[in-house]
Order: sequence, then structure tokens, then C-alpha cells
Amino acid sequence: MTALLSLQGVSKRYGAVKANSGIDLVVDPGSIHAILGENGAGKSTLMKLIYGVESPDAGSILWKGQPVTLASPADARRLGIGMVFQHFSLFETLSVVQNIALIVPGRQADLARRIRALGAEFGLEVDPEAMVHALSVGERQRVEIIRCLLLEPELLILDEPTSVLPPQSVARLFDTLRALQARGMAILFISHKLEEIKELCDTATILRGGQVTGRVTPRDHSAKDLATLMIGRAMPPPLPATPQAQGEVRLELSGLDYINDDPFGVSLRDVSLRLHSGEIVGIAGISGNGQQELAALISGEVMRPGDAIRMMGRAVGGLDAAHRRRLGFAFVPEERLGRGAVPDMSLADNALLTAHSAGLVQRGFIRRGPERAYTAAIIAAYDVRTPGPEAEAAALSGGNLQKFIMGREMMLAPKLLLASQPTWGVDIGAATDIRQRLVAMRNEGAAILVISEELEELFQICDRLHVLHKGHLSPSLQTAATSVEQVGSYMIGAGA
Repeated sequence: MTALLSLQGVSKRYGAVKANSGIDLVVDPGSIHAILGENGAGKSTLMKLIYGVESPDAGSILWKGQPVTLASPADARRLGIGMVFQHFSLFETLSVVQNIALIVPGRQADLARRIRALGAEFGLEVDPEAMVHALSVGERQRVEIIRCLLLEPELLILDEPTSVLPPQSVARLFDTLRALQARGMAILFISHKLEEIKELCDTATILRGGQVTGRVTPRDHSAKDLATLMIGRAMPPPLPATPQAQGEVRLELSGLDYINDDPFGVSLRDVSLRLHSGEIVGIAGISGNGQQELAALISGEVMRPGDAIRMMGRAVGGLDAAHRRRLGFAFVPEERLGRGAVPDMSLADNALLTAHSAGLVQRGFIRRGPERAYTAAIIAAYDVRTPGPEAEAAALSGGNLQKFIMGREMMLAPKLLLASQPTWGVDIGAATDIRQRLVAMRNEGAAILVISEELEELFQICDRLHVLHKGHLSPSLQTAATSVEQVGSYMIGAGA
């Protein structure tokens, strides 16, 4: 059988960095093929070469046995290759259906009907008329997946496609992918959820340091074995959460209501929760159910005068983000580029944005030496793969930028930390490290609120959970006494 896609000795260099080195890859028709590797292993670069975003410096790409030159994504799409990127390629000032119409032929009214039908079928519901700028990160990923499926490709590249889905919809999506596979479609599947890869994928190619280090059948290996093959070392055991006496209330929301002026946004209704020192509380839910709005209200990006929001015993609804930070609050936003970091600024200057009070500014002047030292400490402590503090934020892979932003906020030793999607796009080794550091902060008395669509993550590190659905927060659920199925029911509005 002729391979659908073959890469032979493919290499790609960016300056002194060799992102891919002599890569050989074979993808057969009708296969679901995983690409495994930690952040910075070369996965994203390899996918860009296959999709025509970048051109290889050496080696050849064969499609159905014939050498091809992919000068652009349009060339790849004409061959029958579709891709969903980790960082999305959507125009924010256009609606969902207008974005899709740029690539998928057809009248917009017809496309809108097809979008709704696919959304219902795959559990990827999104309003075709919604403006992209008003969508959450998870909703934008749904648009990307639907756009690819509408093109009916022969090879579909999926980068973390399940990170935005509740358990019920993941099962439905996997059923759909198997049906597509049965019709002959090949799928390149990138995920840091190793149990998903074991369940779904026929073959896995492992990358480390830009090179292929192995090919395995995932079902023949445990998730622990796959993790060890991927990162080149054994995974550390999970850090136990030391039982804590209930400490002071660091965050209290009391009957918080928020009417969203954005017609495509979500309003919040009677949201109440308490977060004490020495505990981690999780917010679960399908993306687009009010997580963005809740984070904006807590962080001070949106101010809501009154006493419905209290931090460290003080009403903060009328205080801006800077005043809340001075009380001991730190925040990791969902969007890395644009909100978490300024793309064109160096890592050192990005560190300055929230850590200026850590001795980086004196009498209004930036202290460049301490700024570089602080940034270098983040890079070293959180294993951020980058040339150094002067590297631009936009030059980092998504996972490495996430590690940097998490490190920047956690090194401030805040009393109260809000982390939204703390390990999104981060490999299993880095995700384990971040989760262990969060538990260590909790053991030392910090109060931590985690908004995450990774149920496994929430069950692993949280003392209690709430579920956000259509702007309404569920009662507090003790993690140890709650099942994934119960949380999943709340996520789709069927909870008690």
C-alpha cells in the first residue's frame, strides 16, 4: 500500500536552532497517527512543514508516493490536507461563518446550516453569526475543527483537539474520527493526554530534540511508559497535598451578577464561592459558559463596584487590576499572547509587566540587571526552552510561553492566585511540574483558584470543585467524593 504522506530526511533550522533534524515519517491511509514530544521537541515545526506554512531546508515530502512542494497552506488544502493549529488562524473582526467562507466554498446561509449541523453532531456547538473576537479560546478551536471537517480532507492534522470538550463530547468526537478513519481518512493527532492516544491511535512517532527517537504502537505501552519515552526520564511521583486546617478567606464572591453588554458574551447569575488559604478550588465547565467573564471580574479587567467581590477581607469590586495585585493577587490569563504576554516584547520586559514590584524598578527607572536576573531565574526554574531573557515572547512555542507566564506569576509568591487553563498546550512533564508547584503553594498557605477544562487536572490537584454552566455556578463539590460523570452532568446542565 502506498503511503499517503512520507517525509524523508526533513530538516528545518531557525538561525542556530535546529527545530527538525533528518525527520522520517510515514502516514498510511486510514490511520490515526500520534506525534508525541515535549514542548520544544519540534512537533509544531513539523506540522507547519506538512501544511505548507514553512518550507524544509533539506529532505523531501511525498504525497501518495509523488514528491511535492508545499509553498503555502492553500497548496496543502488542494492536495487534501487540513489542519487545526494550536494558535488559531481566524480573523477576529469577522463572524464565524465569514471566517469559514474564506476557505470553504458555498453561500453563507448554507454554510451556517452546515456549521450548526456539524456542531450538533460532534459536540462542537458554536453560533455561526458570532464575532470571533467575542469567542473564548475553546470556542475558537471549535471553529477551526469545523472548518477543517467541512473541507473533507484526506489527511486531518489535529493539535490538542479535545482540550475544549467535556468527557461526553470527547467520546462522540472519537466515534466521529473512527468513522472518518473507516472511510479512508488519515489523521495526525497531537495530544498531551496519553490515555487518549492509547485509546485512539494506531501508531505513535516520538520526537525529542527535533529528531525521531522512536515509533511505537500506543496500545502496547502504559501511559507512564509513553511519558518516559517522550521526555527521556521517569515521571516524578505526584506531590501529596498536605491536609490543612481551613485558613482565612482570601476570595469571596457573594451573589455576583454580571450583565454582559456583548450580545455574544455570557452573563453571570448569582455566583457565590469562598476560597480559603491553603486550598485549591477548581472551576470546571465547557469553554464559553462564562469562564472569561468570571476571570475578568476577579482579575479587575472588568470592575464591578460593590462588595460582591472580596479579596483578603476587603471589597475590591471598584479596584483596578494593579490595586488588586498590591493586595497579593496574581493572575494567569487564558490567552497567552496578547493578554499573558506582549508578543513583540522580550521575556525580560514581559516579566516587568507584573513583577515590577519585585525590585525591578527603582524611583521610576527600570533596573535592567535585576530584570534580567529575575527573568533568567524563571527560565531556569521552569525549564523554559529559549535562548535567554532577550528572546521575544512570540518566538517561544506555546507550551514554553505558558511555562514562562506561570513561572512569572508563581515566583511572586502571591496570597491569592487565579490560574486560567494553567497547563493548556503544555507537555506532560511540564504539566506535572506546574501541578506539583501549585500543590506546593497550596501546602504553604496560598489560596488558588484554577479555571480548567482538563477534568483530570482538576481532580488531581483540587480540594473542591464548582462547575460553570451558562453563567451559573454549581454548588461546591468535594473532589474526593465526586465522580467525573457527576461533573460531566453539571457541565451539560443536567446536574442535580
